[in-house]
Amino acid sequence: MEKKDHYELIILGGGPAGMSAGLYAARARIDHLLIEKGAPGGQVLLTDWVDNYPGFPEGLSGFDLVEKMTQHAKRFDLNMLTEEVTRVDLSDEKRKVLHFTGDESISCDSLIICTGASANTLNVPGELELRGKGVSYCGTCDAPFYRNMHVAVVGGGNTAVQEANYLTKFASRVTIIHRRDELRATKIVQETAFANEKIDFIWNSQVTSIEGENGVERLNLIAKDGSTSTLGVEGIFVLIGVTPNNTTLPLDLLKAEEWGFIPTDIESRTAIPGVMAAGDICNKDVRQIVNAAGEGAVAVLAAENYLHSLK
Repeated sequence: MEKKDHYELIILGGGPAGMSAGLYAARARIDHLLIEKGAPGGQVLLTDWVDNYPGFPEGLSGFDLVEKMTQHAKRFDLNMLTEEVTRVDLSDEKRKVLHFTGDESISCDSLIICTGASANTLNVPGELELRGKGVSYCGTCDAPFYRNMHVAVVGGGNTAVQEANYLTKFASRVTIIHRRDELRATKIVQETAFANEKIDFIWNSQVTSIEGENGVERLNLIAKDGSTSTLGVEGIFVLIGVTPNNTTLPLDLLKAEEWGFIPTDIESRTAIPGVMAAGDICNKDVRQIVNAAGEGAVAVLAAENYLHSLK
């Protein structure tokens, strides 16, 4: 496609939120451009199997879901550019500017930020190789795959402990591995976990490697005192936080919270008029494919209202 200097709407990011926004923008015949630095899909491409997206009762791979989203949007003539944005300038409310490598830039009247977030990883041997084969970063997403199995949860914050409790609805046993001698989760969340007969704890320990042939079979651990051990499990949930993909964004103008996520109102609007955000980059508790897609749609409707107000 031929790139223009200015668009009514630019969507930054091509994950589920961005693809949904692109579909709505293209269908509404808004003068738009979706920019994605790599292959569309974001974190979904790292998901081996999606079993809870409405409309696909048999489930499908993350790759197939992204492919269907992309083809759906392209049916309405989605304008998509594969290029990396290096800086977003939002100092002028009326003219949002996106910069690329070198001196090239394009501008827009309205912007939807869908840059997403990345799950924090352990960075240990076996983690990458067994991702989607027993290594997971979302208990809510993948818990049903572990019925009557022994799984481990790494982390000690609210998300880790809450998801450990949730996992006990399916798993036969859940072992929480924490590098400290006490949890960081709020007391009420801790109390629920301590009272759960299916949950046990390994304190002052870290995972040094994940092993298995066709799936996760065991974890190698090292304790604070230097002693080592092995834990046999069939799955490991790494729940040590997520990092927003925000390095190109003016976080002060967007009034990002302390961790760098962007606050929005119920219509996906940020602190800057004409700038919306959707998906995992937003400051929220639930990060699922389905609500990211919904937020992308809402963001386009808010952008459309903003564009009408300019006219």
